[in-house]
Amino acid sequence: MVLKAKSTRHWNKASLKTDSYHIEGLHCGHEVALLKKVIGSLDGVESLECNLVQEKMTVSYDSSKLNSSEILAQVQATGMRAKLWEKRREKKKSHGRLILTLLSALFLILGLIFHHYLFYLGAIVCGVVYVVPKAYFSVRSIRPDMNLLMIIAILGAIGIQEWVEGATVAFLFSLALLLEQWSVGRARKAISALMDLAPTRARVVNSDNGELKELEVEQVGVGETLLIRPGEKIPMDGVVSHGISSVDQSPITGESIPVLKEVGDELFAGTLNGDGALECKVTKSAQEGTLARMIRLVEEARSKRSESEQWVETFARYYTPIMLSFALLVMVVPPLIFSMAWFDWIYRGLVLLVIACPCALVISTPVSIVSGLTAAARNGILIKGGIYLEEVGQLQALALDKTGTLTYGHPEVQKLVPLNEHTIEQLMERAIALEKPSEHPLARAILKKGEEMGITANSAQNYQAIRGKGALATFQGHLYWIGSHRFMHEMKQETPFIHEQALALEDAGHSIVAIGTDDHVCGLISIADTPRKLIRETIEAIRETGINEVVMLTGDNEPTARALATHAGVDYYLAELLPEEKVRAVLALVKKWGKVGMVGDGVNDAPAMAAATVGFAMGGMGTDAAIETADIALMSDDLTKLPWLFHYSRRVLRIIKQNITFALGVKALFIGLALLNMATLWMAIAADTGATMLVIFNALRLLRIKTKYS
Repeated sequence: MVLKAKSTRHWNKASLKTDSYHIEGLHCGHEVALLKKVIGSLDGVESLECNLVQEKMTVSYDSSKLNSSEILAQVQATGMRAKLWEKRREKKKSHGRLILTLLSALFLILGLIFHHYLFYLGAIVCGVVYVVPKAYFSVRSIRPDMNLLMIIAILGAIGIQEWVEGATVAFLFSLALLLEQWSVGRARKAISALMDLAPTRARVVNSDNGELKELEVEQVGVGETLLIRPGEKIPMDGVVSHGISSVDQSPITGESIPVLKEVGDELFAGTLNGDGALECKVTKSAQEGTLARMIRLVEEARSKRSESEQWVETFARYYTPIMLSFALLVMVVPPLIFSMAWFDWIYRGLVLLVIACPCALVISTPVSIVSGLTAAARNGILIKGGIYLEEVGQLQALALDKTGTLTYGHPEVQKLVPLNEHTIEQLMERAIALEKPSEHPLARAILKKGEEMGITANSAQNYQAIRGKGALATFQGHLYWIGSHRFMHEMKQETPFIHEQALALEDAGHSIVAIGTDDHVCGLISIADTPRKLIRETIEAIRETGINEVVMLTGDNEPTARALATHAGVDYYLAELLPEEKVRAVLALVKKWGKVGMVGDGVNDAPAMAAATVGFAMGGMGTDAAIETADIALMSDDLTKLPWLFHYSRRVLRIIKQNITFALGVKALFIGLALLNMATLWMAIAADTGATMLVIFNALRLLRIKTKYS
């Protein structure tokens, strides 16, 4: 998100300087807008860039007209604290806002029990500690904002002795700010989780003498050769220059089964090497690799989303000064110009000020949101802020990852095809004996199937692994082989009939494990990731909520993707996608439909979730990075919760609109009555308090969970 100050000057490149600052308290679009106005308008500033996720502001300025100290002083004046980026310290996690919000709630409860204003005062003080400095700055800069609106509402409530109302407003606004801060904090954790994926050191092979040397990945240049031992994470992007192994690249591509890597194949930083040693020629620096790009995508997409402001805040920017000015005019204009009675018009002005107290308007949205968030949590859905609950109700399209989202995320045996007069039991017995020494995911799937069927077998003897292909071993005095379709072909035991059988299974998206001897094939075992139960019915229910298009995005291969897309009933699918290609696919949907959701579970889904309007993570099996990046987490990995959430979010939007319309309608009515001298101060107090209570009770209806779509 780049914010540039308007200027027609020609900048002197020799004096142009760029500094970065750590801005403590940079949590939402309001703070960004404030920095744009204050810092972006300084004489000498060429451009200003804010990153909400990192709490970072970067300013390019003419050093002959401005210096860093002046920029720091201007930031301090806004109520935020700033340091030069290089002087920042890794701060301990602060719970100050959480503690004050809890204290505000405690004092409010005590006030309701004991009916003493001191408890209400305690709730107000604890609730506005972080608000007052920013409200003060808005007064000083003559820029009324939401913070000032809250302070005026609270002071107005105190002035008319409505302590309950003032304390409630203070607590709810503090809670809203806490949720906002927490949501951005989750994004920061997502960046950390991504960064932790790849090792920080790499083992470099000397091209002259073959010696090994460990270096920081930042010190390794493009073209150098790395050694990756079995079971190690790959530290940098590159291509295989020597060796053969299977690599689990699910963190990057989302593929459910490890992929065979041979000379010339591409490797990604952060993926896990299998059972073979690999030598890798580095093709991209640590800063330009796939994982590094994923990190940047998450940062940029999340920061852009944070620009949006809630409607109430924008409305408040104009509502407060207009109502204050209008009340003042009512007090002084009729007596001064028309010689009317001062007392009557001052009284009418006071009635207007009471009516102008925005408590009902301000409470209307946060109470609805808090109720909605609470009900969703009770239904197993974690929503990280009110803005996302609102956005869900406006989604027009939905993209879903395959592995771990539409499927369960782990391979299982799908079909057993005995051949050459073997029985299913004989086929499984041989498969179990040959797969016992292996740690490959396909082997574990076969052993699990054997346990379910109650079939046991002793381990085969003379086990010999053939990397990337399969294995040879002796069982009951005979030499057997087990491995992939390609391995079966190399063993020269594949007949045209068996080839057709294998192709049919592969076309259905299954991986093939073949078992045989030197003169025949015993049978085929097909293994695939299992689709979630009721997935087709869930997709149909999602469409019924008003979603126009449901799309599957996956890094898996074309046949596997096609088979699942047909089974699930999505509108279309895109296969073999890298993380950045998933982002482009989501952005294309955003361009077409405007509001788009993305559901995923892996690190590779995090950038696409961040680029979507709303990101959903599978909270049970999803990776930390995906959960932290997502705006909403389905804690039980239950996709059937999505139709319920879409309907519920639309209900929340309806109630918010009802509350805002009602609050403004009551104010408009009593403004008219006040001007006609038909409203008294007590009537205004009763109307304002009554409107506040009604919008609260209307919002609390959201706590009742309707389970029709759960």
